[in-house]
Amino acid sequence: MKLIDKMINLKINDMEITVEKGTTVLDAAKKVGIDIPTLCHLDLHELGAVNQSANCRVCVVENEDRGNLVPACAEKVTEGMKIQTDTKKAVMGRRTSLELLLSNHPKDCLTCVKNLDCELQTMANKMNISEIHFTGEMMDHPIDISSGAIMKDPNKCIMCRRCTTMCDDMQTVGVLSPLKRGFDVVVATAFHLDLGETSCTYCGQCVSVCPTAALAELPQTANVWRRINNKDRHTVVQVAPAVRVALGEMFGYEPGEISTGKIVSALKRLGFDAVFDTNFGADLTIVEEATELINRIENNKPLPMLTSCCPAWVQFIEQQFPELLDVPSSCKSPQSMVGALSKTYYAENKGIDPKKVRMVSVMPCVAKKAEAAREELNEQGQKDVDYVITTRELARMIKEAAIDFRSLPDEPFDDILGESTGAASIFGATGGVIEAATRTAYEMMTGKELKNVDFKQMRGMEGIRETSVEINGTTLRIGIAHELRNARKLLEDIRDGNSHFDAIEIMACPGGCIGGGGQPFHHGRTDVLDKRRQALYAMDTTKKRRKSHENAMVQKLYESYLGQPGSQKAHQLLHTTYSAKARI
Repeated sequence: MKLIDKMINLKINDMEITVEKGTTVLDAAKKVGIDIPTLCHLDLHELGAVNQSANCRVCVVENEDRGNLVPACAEKVTEGMKIQTDTKKAVMGRRTSLELLLSNHPKDCLTCVKNLDCELQTMANKMNISEIHFTGEMMDHPIDISSGAIMKDPNKCIMCRRCTTMCDDMQTVGVLSPLKRGFDVVVATAFHLDLGETSCTYCGQCVSVCPTAALAELPQTANVWRRINNKDRHTVVQVAPAVRVALGEMFGYEPGEISTGKIVSALKRLGFDAVFDTNFGADLTIVEEATELINRIENNKPLPMLTSCCPAWVQFIEQQFPELLDVPSSCKSPQSMVGALSKTYYAENKGIDPKKVRMVSVMPCVAKKAEAAREELNEQGQKDVDYVITTRELARMIKEAAIDFRSLPDEPFDDILGESTGAASIFGATGGVIEAATRTAYEMMTGKELKNVDFKQMRGMEGIRETSVEINGTTLRIGIAHELRNARKLLEDIRDGNSHFDAIEIMACPGGCIGGGGQPFHHGRTDVLDKRRQALYAMDTTKKRRKSHENAMVQKLYESYLGQPGSQKAHQLLHTTYSAKARI
């Protein structure tokens, strides 16, 4: 087909435009700087997810030829089409649609978790909706907090279906779908099961795109405040790597600005008794995982070995691929390792009763809340981690305490569980865990110094990556995937014998933890994710030590407490098991 046959000529607000065939009116208008309001529309084509359900009707424009209103987000351009975006008919059509949505929406904006960050609220302000002309019966559904990670409030659902696009298309979990018809229609689980009874992985990608608070992280800040203020408890906190390159966005910083020292300072002002670095746990994880990988290779044990730091993908393999449960590493995640050590190694060193220690984690991930509640991560009746708050929740706590974040001095993490290497920093980006593991595995297998530690072939935003590394005459075959749809393809290929790897890293969220469901909302901007990713690698390059096994505090931990990597005590504190779960 000739190029000219692929182009369409039309007019928008009397301006002549030429665009490619298949373009929507919304995208055509953008090319000439015309802003058409949207609400249900979601364009994450760079991440492979586009929602064009045209449900909200907030983007309607007038087709001059037909004299009717059409949704700009879904209407494809045609030759000679004439579109008007600002006629009285179009404007009143949008306002009516928005008022209808608002008429069936709870009026608790001031206390809503998404107050001032709600797209419905923003749209109402943009359209100057000061009065709602429709009254009548409103939805009345129970709020679901069964998962321990995600709070589902159907009363705030506007039926945009963004969540179903993410759950079905990007994560291929398929837990959410529209049920019933007419006024009773609602996005829900099959048979209205509680979320905790389904195959939800709690990745939180539905939360990250929900325009309202119909889906939100289950808040734990009130519990954390109570623990901080309880002087009979010794409350400690840890901070994940991806948090420190994103939290600043909540205080006016550009994406990717590193605010580690200010975060530590803020946490100490909030009242925590000690502030630890999850990166210490990341270094420890790498030493244990590299030891496990080498043991598997040398003793012909099941391969590939899959890293198990991401709780959403662990939940995914337990439900979707139970036949492959012999391949995930038995290592706990860095969060759980730091939690376990805070109540043993740290408590013993400080002379504190372990039963009085309470561990709080600041994570970029909603699924970490569910991970902390896992029965397997309960050592002698005491949880590794007691409470998990997201990056967004920490920002709210800082604001609640009236702390001027931007003026805070930089402070260091507390000792014992506070030192980390550059390898730990890159845990927050897809490919980072396996790159860190490769650095350590190389020196463990060869006994030689690895001078060039940058395995750049493992980096990037491609959904699935394959590479190999030569170590001491052995070719280490590596697979990397982020987003669960890519994990599904990779796991299916392994199960069916079409792919053969020695080690695999899987992250459930786009870009890894930098795109976690608990991070500041990036609204589909992949440039935001890329800036966060680049910041993590920049942190790596500035570290004096860039290999996990070079962490002096980790070395001291083994010498004085754990013995050798993979020892019986290390397995007791730092390893876990997984089990098949029902797929619903």
